[in-house]
Amino acid sequence: MSGHGPSVAIACQGGGSHSAFTAGALQRLLPAVDTEYDLVGLSGTSGGALCAVRAWYGLLSDGPDHAGELLEDVWCDVAATTPPSFLLNESLVWHKRLQNRMLPAADISPYATPGAVGHDWYLSLLDRHIAFEEFDSLTDEAPPHVTIGTVNVNSGVFETFTDDAITPKAVLASAAFPLLYEAVELNGHWHWDGLFSQNPPIREFLTSDRPKPDEIWVIQIEPQTRDDRPTSLAEITDRRQELSGNLSLNQELFFVRKVNDWVEKGYLPDDFKHVEIRRLQLDKTLTAASKRDRDPRFIEDLMETGRAEADAFLDRLPE
Repeated sequence: MSGHGPSVAIACQGGGSHSAFTAGALQRLLPAVDTEYDLVGLSGTSGGALCAVRAWYGLLSDGPDHAGELLEDVWCDVAATTPPSFLLNESLVWHKRLQNRMLPAADISPYATPGAVGHDWYLSLLDRHIAFEEFDSLTDEAPPHVTIGTVNVNSGVFETFTDDAITPKAVLASAAFPLLYEAVELNGHWHWDGLFSQNPPIREFLTSDRPKPDEIWVIQIEPQTRDDRPTSLAEITDRRQELSGNLSLNQELFFVRKVNDWVEKGYLPDDFKHVEIRRLQLDKTLTAASKRDRDPRFIEDLMETGRAEADAFLDRLPE
């Protein structure tokens, strides 16, 4: 990276298909960081993990401009463009919409329909876009470093994977939403979606022995605030899921603010410093059901929104 300005770490919150917004935002942020800042870390969970790992791999293998093109490629591949995938996508989205309205729509365990929307599809997607066998050599070039989050179903402990410890199964585990994917076995334990853990991992930017950032840029998918009062069952369900999705994010940011407070009071060693937190947020009213939506038009609209919000975010940065 350039080292022309403050060091930055980018944290990508997960949110299913809404993470296409993150891909669009990274397309603008990565070239800007390369010329004006020093990128020391990326992190992500669920769809944010897919974006973070793809961006990291693209940066170290091809550079920031091409990394943006590769993010475009992977999300075009995620989109449901064939008739079978389109029909499956529509059925999943409408199933969730009916559930949110408390209408009869029974869930089916992913273990009853193995492979339908599960591991094989996601692992094939990763294989087409990320050469994990190159990670050993790429880590010699780091920083930046990349970290993704999962939760250990058996122990209830959050687990993260960094750089060459990241495997296709680890990225799959970070995205393994329990009602759609079977749990993923890693190191003799079963893992689920990182949305239940650190969403996304942030404290690792400060607690590892790697270079600590001057700033953390959070790409936030879930709305932090709402002006209206949820009254319908669908609105209540959506807002509950938004609050749940932000719970771990706010806990991670609380840790950073607490460290900043200790730094100000002189409680910590000199290698700790004040870290500025900046948020880039998805400012659209979306439903929880649309997190399953892989309609190509929806994906492209989210990516374009991400690009526009990132441009505005960069314009607001201090000179």
